[in-house]
Amino acid sequence: MKTLMIAALTGTLLAPAAYAAEATADVQDLEGNALGAVRVYDTPSGVAVATITLTELPEGVHAIHLHEVGDCESEDFSSAGGHIAGDREHGVLAEGGPHPGDMPNLTVKENGVGEVEVFLPDIDVERDLLDEDGAAFVMHEGVDDYESQPAGDAGDRLACGAFSAPE
Repeated sequence: MKTLMIAALTGTLLAPAAYAAEATADVQDLEGNALGAVRVYDTPSGVAVATITLTELPEGVHAIHLHEVGDCESEDFSSAGGHIAGDREHGVLAEGGPHPGDMPNLTVKENGVGEVEVFLPDIDVERDLLDEDGAAFVMHEGVDDYESQPAGDAGDRLACGAFSAPE
């Protein structure tokens, strides 16, 4: 009985954490080539975490954001709409900022890989990413200056992925 109780307690303590909600986006470039994925999940603290793992990207620093519509079908990804903004201004350098969907710039290495984890304190996966019109991850050609309205003067959209709940 004692061994059974210890095993039950150990299994409970070592079980992976359960998250309230999770969304993933398979990201593609303008030609439809697969670049990797973005995963966003709610945590028990109430802060969502985004894990971004992308390859085959142009080297350099690129703006990344969460956009308000889960649609990457237009040839320039404009169908993803604007940033998930709430009632905030764009950028951490702007008074009244940042948007809930603003993230730090992504540095892509010489080998074309960009990887980062980002805390998103104002994003709720169910409410913001898995709502009726969905949401999308978008990477831009240029650097986000963290203050220009409405999108950080980041240039054209290079990559997009619409979020969905994992199966």
